Amino acid sequence: MASSDEITAAGSGTWQLGDLTVRRIGFGAMRLTHLADGSPSDRDRVTGVLRRAVELGVNHIDTAAFHFSPTRSANELVNRALAPYADDLVITTKVGPGRDASGEWWWARPEQLRGQVEENLRQLGRDHLDVVNLRAPRQAETGSIAEHFGALAELRTAGLIRHLGVSNVRPDHLAEARAIAPVVCVQNAYGIGSPAEEHAFLDACGEQGIAYVPFFAIAGAGREAGGVAEDGGAVRELARARGVSPAQLRLAWTLSRGAHVLAIPGTGNPRHLVENVAAGALRLSSEELALLEAA
Repeated sequence: MASSDEITAAGSGTWQLGDLTVRRIGFGAMRLTHLADGSPSDRDRVTGVLRRAVELGVNHIDTAAFHFSPTRSANELVNRALAPYADDLVITTKVGPGRDASGEWWWARPEQLRGQVEENLRQLGRDHLDVVNLRAPRQAETGSIAEHFGALAELRTAGLIRHLGVSNVRPDHLAEARAIAPVVCVQNAYGIGSPAEEHAFLDACGEQGIAYVPFFAIAGAGREAGGVAEDGGAVRELARARGVSPAQLRLAWTLSRGAHVLAIPGTGNPRHLVENVAAGALRLSSEELALLEAA
């Protein structure tokens, strides 16, 4: 594999989110607002990371108004770093969850989704949102999403949203949403070690021409805390053999699951950014894939 600084996001290939072409390695903005220990991120450092991501060919940024810390807002960092936005830059946002000023979570009613969409528009400095994902609560506990998704479909018709997606959902949620309006992506937690039903859901999305966008592909159990998954011996050994980091290996495995699979790793570390982008060009053999899947 070539050195990381020679590789751009073009090495990951592309996929269509509706009429928008994105490179399969994107960038998640959640990690920009604070460090793993909860302390504030360095504003200049993380805006530099965003600009560097675009320099490396990343044109898919995932963010949300509810990604904020006491001193930082992911949307406003994206705005500060990247506005005026390049014509080919696709910014994906999420609505459904909300947070009050103290950081406490709440879930929007259908009639509150317009306010969340408008908040994202204001923070990002845009007149429309490229892709909006309806984020559902815990999958096993969520009933119908039809009323919420229908409210977003109305905002799409009104021109505030270009394309719609769903997040943290089951296959029946996707079917329910598609009966209301086109769905361009599913964004679920996914990575090495995910359950069989999520593998099947990923495959089904590909059969329907819908992008599958994993979150926590690197973090695993670390999730919002900013940790990374505990890497087993097979992952560590293969990473050493290939001369890459375990995180790069996890991203490469994720992208190997199908041409419709996108990755949105987030980081506030410039070196990790370059490594993440380079992982899009890493190709694993069938033997290596089998080893990782067994692990």
